[in-house]
Amino acid sequence: MDSLTQIALGSAVTVAVMGRRTAVWKSALWGAVAGTLPDLDAFIDHGDAVLNMVLHRAESHALLFLTLGAPVLAWIVARLHGEGAIWRRWWLALWLALVTHPLLDTMTVYGTQLLQPFSDHPFGVGSLFIIDPAYTLPLLAGVIAVLCGARLRWNQAGLALSTLYIGWSVLAQQHATEVARADLQARGVDVQQLLVTPAPLNTVLWRMVAMTPTHYLEGHYGLLDDDRQITWTVHDRGADLESAVAGHAGAQRIRAFSHGFYSLSQADGRYFITDLRMGQEPSYVFRFDLADGSGSTPTVGRGGRNDMDSGLKWLAARVRGIEVPSPGAQAPGVKLLGAADLSGPVR
Repeated sequence: MDSLTQIALGSAVTVAVMGRRTAVWKSALWGAVAGTLPDLDAFIDHGDAVLNMVLHRAESHALLFLTLGAPVLAWIVARLHGEGAIWRRWWLALWLALVTHPLLDTMTVYGTQLLQPFSDHPFGVGSLFIIDPAYTLPLLAGVIAVLCGARLRWNQAGLALSTLYIGWSVLAQQHATEVARADLQARGVDVQQLLVTPAPLNTVLWRMVAMTPTHYLEGHYGLLDDDRQITWTVHDRGADLESAVAGHAGAQRIRAFSHGFYSLSQADGRYFITDLRMGQEPSYVFRFDLADGSGSTPTVGRGGRNDMDSGLKWLAARVRGIEVPSPGAQAPGVKLLGAADLSGPVR
């Protein structure tokens, strides 16, 4: 999640645990610090764009290392404020502030390596977008209210509402997944994998990516849509290029980190690999230049974003259930499955 959300969560958790045992501003301050610490790994440059991606949310987000660091941080805080008598309470509060950071990150689709050093598996539920005001605002409101002198129950209410919102996001994701699977099955599409994750800033509109042996399909489903069929855009996943980059370490890392949701392309003798989980046709946040595919040079990030103004206008309409072509559907030559069915099944 974004830094503001992690600060708000860390503060809210620490204030809830410390209560009136210390000044609320102290709890909020150190909770914000603990909520920020795991993301400091973003400032580490590993000298390679793919490594910078897959090594973010790794050791600094591991539950074991954060658990080991919690008593040290608590001892420092207790000594600074002369509150040694309640350092164990600080320990509990700051431990929760630290570990809820990666647990919340796990609700996004990016990938969080909770079990380092025993496993580098990137966990990602994908039911929350990285920035979601509906999750963040209750936390902020609760913490600010208590800092302004309101009762602690305001902070507790903010935490409760945000936690319930996470539960809602999982249920909404499951519903959207069922709708997508039924739609694809009715069309006879040979789907190997299906990703369902929220469109930016909400949990009402859902983006879906379906992988077939040779193509990937992108579609959108909104909870306020009527019973119309989903319109899917169809794209070549570059399966014929696999052998050319088979020995590239960066390509292997993206294959594993993206859980198979990637595409390959070639232009001017250079190979590119794209993580299809984050972004939207035709622009993706994580697209990497593999050069000649040999892996002899570091990979370079070539990601991009769709136009913000037009993207927000599209999002505002689709969230309300209005049928508006996605940016990917408006690109020249894009095949559609839905509004204009293909002549044959997608394989």
